[in-house]
Amino acid sequence: MSKAARERHAESDEPRGTLAVRITAMPSDTNANGDIFGGWVMSRMDQAGGIAGVDRAQGRVVTVAVEAMTFIHPVKVGDVLSVYTEIESIGRTSMRIHVEAWAKRFRTSLHEKVTDATFTFVAIDEEGRPRPVPKLGED
Repeated sequence: MSKAARERHAESDEPRGTLAVRITAMPSDTNANGDIFGGWVMSRMDQAGGIAGVDRAQGRVVTVAVEAMTFIHPVKVGDVLSVYTEIESIGRTSMRIHVEAWAKRFRTSLHEKVTDATFTFVAIDEEGRPRPVPKLGED
Protein backbone atom coordinates (compact mmCIF):
# COMPACT_ATOMS: atom_id res chain seq x y z
CA MET A 1 0.00 0.00 0.00
CA SER A 2 1.43 3.42 -0.97
CA LYS A 3 2.02 6.19 1.56
CA ALA A 4 -0.86 8.23 0.07
CA ALA A 5 -3.19 5.21 0.29
CA ARG A 6 -2.16 4.63 3.91
CA GLU A 7 -2.87 8.28 4.74
CA ARG A 8 -6.33 8.06 3.11
CA HIS A 9 -6.99 4.85 5.02
CA ALA A 10 -5.89 6.46 8.31
CA GLU A 11 -8.97 8.66 8.03
CA SER A 12 -11.19 5.66 7.30
CA ASP A 13 -13.95 4.37 9.53
CA GLU A 14 -12.97 0.78 8.79
CA PRO A 15 -10.08 -1.30 10.16
CA ARG A 16 -7.20 -2.10 7.84
CA GLY A 17 -6.18 -5.74 7.62
CA THR A 18 -7.33 -9.05 9.07
CA LEU A 19 -8.76 -9.55 12.55
CA ALA A 20 -6.16 -11.39 14.63
CA VAL A 21 -7.09 -10.79 18.30
CA ARG A 22 -10.34 -9.89 20.05
CA ILE A 23 -10.54 -9.43 23.84
CA THR A 24 -12.59 -7.60 26.48
CA ALA A 25 -10.78 -5.00 28.61
CA MET A 26 -11.18 -5.85 32.29
CA PRO A 27 -10.79 -3.86 35.55
CA SER A 28 -7.47 -5.61 36.29
CA ASP A 29 -6.05 -4.03 33.09
CA THR A 30 -6.45 -0.40 34.23
CA ASN A 31 -3.87 2.25 35.03
CA ALA A 32 -4.02 4.78 37.90
CA ASN A 33 -6.44 6.95 35.87
CA GLY A 34 -8.95 4.12 35.50
CA ASP A 35 -8.33 3.73 31.76
CA ILE A 36 -6.88 0.59 30.25
CA PHE A 37 -3.09 0.59 30.57
CA GLY A 38 -1.39 1.43 27.25
CA GLY A 39 1.06 -1.42 27.73
CA TRP A 40 -1.86 -3.86 27.83
CA VAL A 41 -3.04 -2.56 24.44
CA MET A 42 0.49 -2.70 23.03
CA SER A 43 0.89 -6.27 24.26
CA ARG A 44 -2.29 -7.34 22.45
CA MET A 45 -0.97 -5.62 19.31
CA ASP A 46 2.36 -7.46 19.60
CA GLN A 47 0.46 -10.75 19.99
CA ALA A 48 -1.62 -10.02 16.89
CA GLY A 49 1.43 -9.07 14.85
CA GLY A 50 3.17 -12.22 16.06
CA ILE A 51 0.24 -14.35 14.92
CA ALA A 52 0.41 -12.80 11.45
CA GLY A 53 4.21 -13.16 11.41
CA VAL A 54 4.18 -16.83 12.43
CA ASP A 55 1.55 -17.58 9.77
CA ARG A 56 3.57 -15.86 7.04
CA ALA A 57 7.02 -17.04 8.18
CA GLN A 58 5.77 -20.60 8.79
CA GLY A 59 7.59 -20.70 12.11
CA ARG A 60 8.95 -18.72 15.04
CA VAL A 61 9.29 -14.94 14.91
CA VAL A 62 10.50 -12.28 17.35
CA THR A 63 9.60 -8.61 17.63
CA VAL A 64 12.61 -6.40 16.93
CA ALA A 65 11.05 -2.94 16.52
CA VAL A 66 7.89 -0.91 16.86
CA GLU A 67 7.52 2.38 15.03
CA ALA A 68 5.90 5.36 16.77
CA MET A 69 2.60 4.62 18.47
CA THR A 70 0.10 7.35 19.29
CA PHE A 71 -2.92 6.60 21.43
CA ILE A 72 -5.86 8.34 19.72
CA HIS A 73 -8.56 7.40 22.24
CA PRO A 74 -8.44 5.65 25.62
CA VAL A 75 -9.72 2.11 26.03
CA LYS A 76 -12.21 1.71 28.88
CA VAL A 77 -13.23 -1.23 31.05
CA GLY A 78 -15.76 -3.36 29.16
CA ASP A 79 -14.67 -2.25 25.70
CA VAL A 80 -13.94 -5.05 23.25
CA LEU A 81 -10.48 -4.52 21.76
CA SER A 82 -10.09 -5.87 18.22
CA VAL A 83 -6.62 -5.94 16.69
CA TYR A 84 -6.10 -6.11 12.93
CA THR A 85 -2.91 -6.88 11.00
CA GLU A 86 -1.64 -6.37 7.48
CA ILE A 87 1.79 -7.36 6.20
CA GLU A 88 3.36 -4.27 4.63
CA SER A 89 6.64 -5.72 3.39
CA ILE A 90 8.84 -8.79 3.59
CA GLY A 91 12.62 -8.77 3.53
CA ARG A 92 14.97 -11.74 3.55
CA THR A 93 14.47 -12.51 7.27
CA SER A 94 12.13 -9.74 8.44
CA MET A 95 8.57 -8.55 7.99
CA ARG A 96 6.96 -5.17 8.62
CA ILE A 97 3.41 -5.67 9.87
CA HIS A 98 0.94 -2.82 10.27
CA VAL A 99 -1.20 -3.33 13.38
CA GLU A 100 -4.36 -1.41 14.30
CA ALA A 101 -6.29 -1.58 17.57
CA TRP A 102 -10.00 -0.72 17.53
CA ALA A 103 -12.40 -0.52 20.47
CA LYS A 104 -16.07 -1.43 20.37
CA ARG A 105 -17.39 0.67 23.19
CA PHE A 106 -19.11 -1.13 26.05
CA ARG A 107 -22.88 -1.41 25.58
CA THR A 108 -22.84 0.68 22.37
CA SER A 109 -22.32 0.09 18.67
CA LEU A 110 -19.49 2.66 18.46
CA HIS A 111 -16.33 1.16 16.98
CA GLU A 112 -13.28 3.46 16.80
CA LYS A 113 -9.56 3.17 16.18
CA VAL A 114 -7.56 3.68 19.37
CA THR A 115 -4.00 3.30 18.04
CA ASP A 116 -1.85 1.81 15.31
CA ALA A 117 1.81 1.10 14.65
CA THR A 118 4.13 -0.85 12.40
CA PHE A 119 5.92 -3.76 14.07
CA THR A 120 9.01 -5.42 12.62
CA PHE A 121 9.39 -9.16 13.20
CA VAL A 122 12.32 -11.42 12.33
CA ALA A 123 11.88 -15.09 11.50
CA ILE A 124 14.14 -17.27 13.65
CA ASP A 125 15.22 -20.90 13.67
CA GLU A 126 15.19 -23.30 16.63
CA GLU A 127 18.46 -21.81 17.93
CA GLY A 128 17.07 -18.27 17.81
CA ARG A 129 19.10 -17.22 14.76
CA PRO A 130 17.53 -15.25 11.88
CA ARG A 131 16.32 -17.42 9.04
CA PRO A 132 14.82 -16.57 5.63
CA VAL A 133 11.09 -15.92 5.37
CA PRO A 134 9.82 -18.50 2.86
CA LYS A 135 8.54 -17.24 -0.47
CA LEU A 136 4.80 -17.72 -0.92
CA GLY A 137 4.09 -21.28 -2.03
CA GLU A 138 7.25 -22.73 -0.42
CA ASP A 139 6.92 -25.37 2.29
